[in-house]
Amino acid sequence: MKDFNNHTVEKIGGTSMSRLPDLLDPLFRAADPDYNRVFVVSAFGGITDLLLEHKKTGEPGVYAHFADQTEDHGWHAALSRVEEAMRKAQDAVLTHPADRTEARDFLRERLEGARSCLIDLQRLCSYGHFRLSEHMGLTRELLSGLGEAHSAFVTTLRLRRTGVNARFVDLSGWRDDRELTLEQRIRDGLSDIDLTREMPIVTGYAQCTEGLMAEFDRGYSEVTFSQIAALSKAREAIIHKEFHLSSADPKLVGTANVRKLGHTNYDVADQLANMGMEAIHPTAAKALRQSQVPLRITNAFEPDDPGTLIDEAEAQQGVAEMVTGLKVHALELFEQDMVGVKGYDATTLDLLKRFDIRIVSKTSNANTITHYVDAPLGRVRQVVAALNKVYPSAEVHIRSAAIVSVIGRDLRGLHVLERGLACLREAGIDVVSAHQTTRTVDAQFVIARDDFDASVKALHDRFMGRATRLKSAA
Repeated sequence: MKDFNNHTVEKIGGTSMSRLPDLLDPLFRAADPDYNRVFVVSAFGGITDLLLEHKKTGEPGVYAHFADQTEDHGWHAALSRVEEAMRKAQDAVLTHPADRTEARDFLRERLEGARSCLIDLQRLCSYGHFRLSEHMGLTRELLSGLGEAHSAFVTTLRLRRTGVNARFVDLSGWRDDRELTLEQRIRDGLSDIDLTREMPIVTGYAQCTEGLMAEFDRGYSEVTFSQIAALSKAREAIIHKEFHLSSADPKLVGTANVRKLGHTNYDVADQLANMGMEAIHPTAAKALRQSQVPLRITNAFEPDDPGTLIDEAEAQQGVAEMVTGLKVHALELFEQDMVGVKGYDATTLDLLKRFDIRIVSKTSNANTITHYVDAPLGRVRQVVAALNKVYPSAEVHIRSAAIVSVIGRDLRGLHVLERGLACLREAGIDVVSAHQTTRTVDAQFVIARDDFDASVKALHDRFMGRATRLKSAA
């Protein structure tokens, strides 16, 4: 990897991976291969949900069945469903009989190996001296790696068949008893690759002593991607998505009204992540930022469009770039005796951390602290119960709410709070609270959950304009 230079490191998400045949020419340039590119791939769409649990609905996958022991051999059936889905995915990508046979052999070896491992673990823990709960982190890592290893292997086969000198790089640690850090795992996997004539197809999951799942859970592939780009000093890191990074959700404001960002910075990327609209995982962004590697977000199916560049450049003038938000729960702690007494905020934060609840924003005054959190209602209620025990005289409430945020590299001079409040009032929307930090990267408006869609549209129309207005300005 020491000889890498003038290369890019590129990541492809699961949804795009499921349309791999459509990407052979526009993205991989199979007809005329362009090397000096490292590709980090996610599992095919839906596979990680089947291996772990559904990201949105929580429907149990292999891991969840194994962890909860929901029924006798429930995880066996779940693993069989994974195998069926993986075979379907690879058969949609591979057309040559020899490639299909090789992929099926690979899949069988990985899945049967995982099945044997889980059976042995279950048997070991039946003796009582070993606790299954102590091994669940590693079990989650093992299962996660199956999806990326499968997609990377299948992608390599298909690219080779089209004439690209692709190379499968497996960072999943399969049957590797070495204990390596993430950096060591990456350097070991890429150590003997010649980028001028080889195209590495790298697993998004990397087995390492740090344990990516424990800290980043489903964001691990972007962490792997960013570390490869940072360690190899890539010219550019690129994430290929199914859409452009735009000024708002086109479903809410209209396709004709949205516009591609084109250029922004890592401050904006962090705010997007906080609002649940991740351009990139914050930890991954930090690695790229510190290594001075610019990030580009592109639409994989529009290869001639440069997409949006994210770097450290400051905005030439104050401009709002995006309106987005998410639905939250407002956790309100009111205590008359709070004034001048320390500990209320710290205790609340400790409980939120204990129950793994993400804080989106917070406000406070003399006797009230409100945390706006992104978490299931059941877990928020557990925090309420715990707070009531610690502060029996306090009033603790949960309210459904939503936050809509106007985001830009530099909002100075735009009077976002003033204009935002005015336009929401004109739209007949009551604002619960509004605030803007001194860094002037975003302004947040807390509104009723039912007003979310209308608020995004109203703020986008105010700060980005409508299609007719944009055309007349041009």
